[in-house]
Amino acid sequence: MSQLVLPLRLADHAVFASFLDDGNETLVATLASLAAGERGQGCWMWGAKATGKTHLLQAVCDRAGDRSVYLPLAMLAEVGPEMLEGLASRELVCIDDADRVVGDEAWEMGLFKLFNELQEAGCRLIVAATAAPRECDFKLPDLASRMTRLPVFQVHALDEPQRVSALQLRAQHRGLELPDETAAYLIKRSRRDMASLYRLLDKLDLEALRAQRRLTIPFVRDVLQQDAGD
Repeated sequence: MSQLVLPLRLADHAVFASFLDDGNETLVATLASLAAGERGQGCWMWGAKATGKTHLLQAVCDRAGDRSVYLPLAMLAEVGPEMLEGLASRELVCIDDADRVVGDEAWEMGLFKLFNELQEAGCRLIVAATAAPRECDFKLPDLASRMTRLPVFQVHALDEPQRVSALQLRAQHRGLELPDETAAYLIKRSRRDMASLYRLLDKLDLEALRAQRRLTIPFVRDVLQQDAGD
C-alpha cells in the first residue's frame, strides 16, 4: 500500500472489493478509473459521516499505490498546510475531511496552490467532505471557484437490507461467513452506522477466532452480553 507523507497506514480492509457500491455505482466506477490512471481533474465526494468516504479514498490509494497519497485533515490539520508542499509529484492526491480546514486562511491558500500545481502537472485531486463544495463556507473565492469545477458526487447512505449485504461483504473479505439472520441480528442490536457495525464485526472476528466458533446468533448474543457487562 502507498506510504503516506506522515507515518500513517491505510486500513487493510479499505479496498474496492470490500465496498458495497449499491446506490453509489457511478462514484465507485469514477474512483476506480482515476486510480487506474484515467486522466481528468479528479472529483469531490460528499456525504454524512460513516457513509464510506474514507474507505473509498483509501481504496483509491490502495489501487494506485505509490502514485498516490492520502491526507486525513481531521488528523493532520494542526500540522499545518506546509505538508502540502511537493505533493504535485503524486498523480493522485486524496484529501479527507476537507471541511475541517475550510475557513482557515493559511490552509485555504495551501489548497489553492496545490490545486493549481496539480492541474499544471496533469495530476488529479480527490476530495471528501460532509458537504458539496458550493455549500462549504470558503473564505478564499479563488479556492471556492477551483473546487466547484470538480465533478461532484454525493455518497448515499445504505438502507437496512444494503447494510446487511455490506456487513456480509466485509465478513467475506475477512474470510468469515456471516449468515443473513446473524447480520440482521447485529444491525438490530447495535448502533446502525456502518463504522460502528464494522468495528463490531472486527471484534466478533477476534472472538470467534479465539473460541473457534462460527458467527451464529447465540455466539454473537454472548459476546454482546459480555460487552454490556464489562
